[in-house]
Amino acid sequence: MEKVNHTSRVSEFILLGLSSRPEYQKPLFILFLAIYLVTITGNLLIILVIYSDPHLQTPMYFFLSFLSFTDMCFATAIVPRMLVNFLSGKTISYAGCLTQMYFIYALGNTDSFLLAVMAFDRYVAICDPFHYVTIMSHRRCVLLVTFSCSVTHLHSLLHTLLLTRLTFCDSKVIHHFLCDLSPLMKLSCSSTFVNEIVIMIEGSVVLVSPFLFITFSYIRILIAVLKIPSAAGKRKAFSTCGSHLTVVMLFYGSIFYVYLQPLSTYTVKDHIATLVYTVLTSMLNPFIYSLRNKDLKQGLRKLMLRRKSQAAPS
Repeated sequence: MEKVNHTSRVSEFILLGLSSRPEYQKPLFILFLAIYLVTITGNLLIILVIYSDPHLQTPMYFFLSFLSFTDMCFATAIVPRMLVNFLSGKTISYAGCLTQMYFIYALGNTDSFLLAVMAFDRYVAICDPFHYVTIMSHRRCVLLVTFSCSVTHLHSLLHTLLLTRLTFCDSKVIHHFLCDLSPLMKLSCSSTFVNEIVIMIEGSVVLVSPFLFITFSYIRILIAVLKIPSAAGKRKAFSTCGSHLTVVMLFYGSIFYVYLQPLSTYTVKDHIATLVYTVLTSMLNPFIYSLRNKDLKQGLRKLMLRRKSQAAPS
């Protein structure tokens, strides 16, 4: 009976966060509160600009609006919990931890699949422009977004359910600022063999497949662009892909650093890379896409002028 109590499921975990030093807590709180507000404001502006400007009602901006919405949700699944961690208790309930992990994996992988869909959109626009309207119909765009969300939520549900099979003993301290799969598996006192096999096979497919699809799309785009005779034509073709390629490198560079390594080698050093793909990429996406995009900047100016005219006294 004593052994059963010893190995019973824990009711809560302790998230150590980014730092345990008291003097760092308030500065970190202010920093991440600012990051969160910028993330929400920037992505919300992108969505408002896209849906308020008829000239931006195209597949590329349709996907970008969903990417912005996903980034807002992704940041909301992580940063508010961090803010609570900085100022008050570092404990998180068992159910709360699994819920956070579910949404982190679902939304993070949705970002990944949407980036792949956006690469496909650029591939069709550059390599097959005459059939672009037919191939990227509104119905097909909706189906691509639905597929991206469905697959990733099923993927996350699978790993969350597998985690509920594990038994956690005395140790309940998570050496991380969020509930991630690898640190949680390290705490288990039962076998994680099934979890590791599923991560290695199914997890790798879900993680790597979108990246391979993006790589294939850009190889085809590069071949097509190199065949364009004029330098101006090449620059115009590459300019439509520059923002997307920047986000892809930032997102996948950090995500591969964290997850394409054995569970045993997962250390505190991975926190910075995790911050990049979870928090910083969501904040930077609006800037990356808007600063290099004349249509978005023009749409933003129209939106601001419309707001000013509505606010001005008649």
